[in-house]
Amino acid sequence: MKHMSANQAPETATALQVLQQRILSCRLCQQHGYLASAHPIVSGRATDRVFVIGQAPGHLSVARDTPFSGPGGRILQRWLEQAGFPPGYLHDATYLSSLTRCDPGKNRNGNGDRRPSPQEMALCRPFLDAELAIVRPVVVLLVGTMAIEAFFGKMRLQEVIGTYQVRNDMFLLPLPHPSGVSRWLNEPAHQQLLQTALAILQQWRTQFD
Repeated sequence: MKHMSANQAPETATALQVLQQRILSCRLCQQHGYLASAHPIVSGRATDRVFVIGQAPGHLSVARDTPFSGPGGRILQRWLEQAGFPPGYLHDATYLSSLTRCDPGKNRNGNGDRRPSPQEMALCRPFLDAELAIVRPVVVLLVGTMAIEAFFGKMRLQEVIGTYQVRNDMFLLPLPHPSGVSRWLNEPAHQQLLQTALAILQQWRTQFD
């Protein structure tokens, strides 16, 4: 595993600041009629070595201008602690991103959050690719089916959780969605796959210092 210096060049931090401002100013989904009102959010620093990619921010995250502000964020922080990271690491030292940057809103049937459409994800994807190119994290956590499929293609969770890939010197680790709504983790065998993934992350964690 490569060792990332905590002191990146000032121009890197400046480039990220410019990019994040572009994201915050983006209204493409609103202009294309996918959202009634766009409210993108960003969170992270150029020196972050762990980069989290989720599906999309929920209403709590948008209200607080902080990704992973809801129950899923608390579960993800708990997983990080199981892998040896300190309390608060998720929001204090992790770059938090997602396939789309605005809250897609609720499903029309009122059951859970709406999944971003392929068109919305296509509009946002250049921002995500640019973030990865600037930050160059050591570890990328792909959280949930949509984030995993965006990088690995279509596959079942049980085929990919507990494995990882290396791309462009980055370690991509898939994780299930940290949501109480998801029933995937109710299976003991799936819980074991999650523990395997967290054990891999823990091995990488020892090389951060």
